[in-house]
Amino acid sequence: MMSRLRLLAAMACFGAPLPALAQAIAPMPPSCDNAKFLSDQQTFEQRGATRTDLPEHICGRVIAIAPHAKRTRSGWHGYFYLDVGQGVSIRIVSGLDEMTAPQWPWVQKGDTVEVQGRYYYDSLRKQGIDWTHHGTSRKWPWPGYVTVNGHRYE
Repeated sequence: MMSRLRLLAAMACFGAPLPALAQAIAPMPPSCDNAKFLSDQQTFEQRGATRTDLPEHICGRVIAIAPHAKRTRSGWHGYFYLDVGQGVSIRIVSGLDEMTAPQWPWVQKGDTVEVQGRYYYDSLRKQGIDWTHHGTSRKWPWPGYVTVNGHRYE
C-alpha cells in the first residue's frame, strides 16, 4: 500500500493527469471480478464523477439489448445491459467498427457474458463499460473484449 501512495505522490508532483493515476494503481483484473466493479461503482456514487476511467473485468447475464446499432461521433455502437449481481446492472458499449463480430445484435437476453473494458462514470444515469474492443491507445493500455456464451468478440 505504501508503494502505491509514494507512486501517487510522485506522479502528482510531476502533474500526471488523473486517468494516469488511476491506471498506475488499478490493474486490469485477470478474471471476472464483479466485487471490484461493485466497489468501484459505489465509490463513484459516493464521490461523484471524477473524469477517471477504471479497468474492469466482469461477468453476468444479459437483461436488455438495444435492438439496433447507433451511430455516434466515434462510429457504430451496440448496447446491452449486464446483470452483475446484487441488483446492479451496467450498460455495455460495444464499438462495432473496431470489433470482429457478426452484425448487431450478437447478444440475446439471457446470454452469459464476460466483459473486459473501461468503466466510465459521468453521473448516476451516465455510466457504463466501453472500450470492449481489441485496440489500445496511449491513454488506455488494456485491450477489451466481450465473450458471449463462450464465443469471444474483440
